[in-house]
Amino acid sequence: MNTVETDIQQAVEDAAAHLYVWALKDIPQDLRDALAAAAETETSVPGQRVLQTILKNVQVAERENNLVCQDTGIAVYYCRVGEHFPLHPARIYQALYEGTMRATVDHPLRSNIVHTLTRENTGPNVGYRVPIVHWDFIADWDGLDVKCVPKGSGSENMSFLKMCVPADGVKGIKTFVLESIVGAGGKPCPPGIVGVGIGGSADYAMHLAKEAIARPVGTRNPDPLVAQLEDELKDLLNETGIGPMGLGGDVTVLQCHIEHADTHMTLNPVAVNYQCWAARRASAHIGADGSVDFDREA
Repeated sequence: MNTVETDIQQAVEDAAAHLYVWALKDIPQDLRDALAAAAETETSVPGQRVLQTILKNVQVAERENNLVCQDTGIAVYYCRVGEHFPLHPARIYQALYEGTMRATVDHPLRSNIVHTLTRENTGPNVGYRVPIVHWDFIADWDGLDVKCVPKGSGSENMSFLKMCVPADGVKGIKTFVLESIVGAGGKPCPPGIVGVGIGGSADYAMHLAKEAIARPVGTRNPDPLVAQLEDELKDLLNETGIGPMGLGGDVTVLQCHIEHADTHMTLNPVAVNYQCWAARRASAHIGADGSVDFDREA
């Protein structure tokens, strides 16, 4: 039993090391398509120049097998763990930690993680409670899905939370999201993905907003009312004229994604989390036997 667990733990570590670097080098096709579509519709000269530079950057990174952006971000993992997966979550976390560290050293990648107060570097993109891991546990399943979403600081700094009151309604949600993106301007490297989290509690709304940016570009929330709000917000935000890199233009956001949860009758929390144009993500499925399948588009 120990041998099997060790093998699977090594498989998870290897997968994490690969996912972190892969996500930083090769952005998914849905994002490439969204950027190309943005370039086809952008009418401003500065905006068009920015988008053409972004598209060229993606091509050069692929051709040279290099990073899409120098900010290697903070490593965030989303794990869906089957109840019959033969590796305890504590060991899964250890494998993700080791894999992140190994990828940083072997590539090498810029090490971003510091102590919150001293600002001293804590290691090769690892530290206390870093990498960040979010967990979902799935009944009657023996697999493990791991999605790596490296998050750069420019976009992460443009994160916002407001405890709206229920009377604000949908109009209040729209107003807050609009004010957040207008206030952010060009700082989060637009055009990107705006993730909105609605409901739950304050902390969970922010978690939902981060979860929203990890979806493939253009996917829609299964709730038709929420999906309608996604479309309305995308159109509203693109009417701001902020444009690529904040230089003015037609395309300020590629998409708006919303995740939601039911909430207390006197609560209406709304969170915004921005993802820059280099919306990096990479996924893998690890079977109970230690086999690994990588999925570029999940």
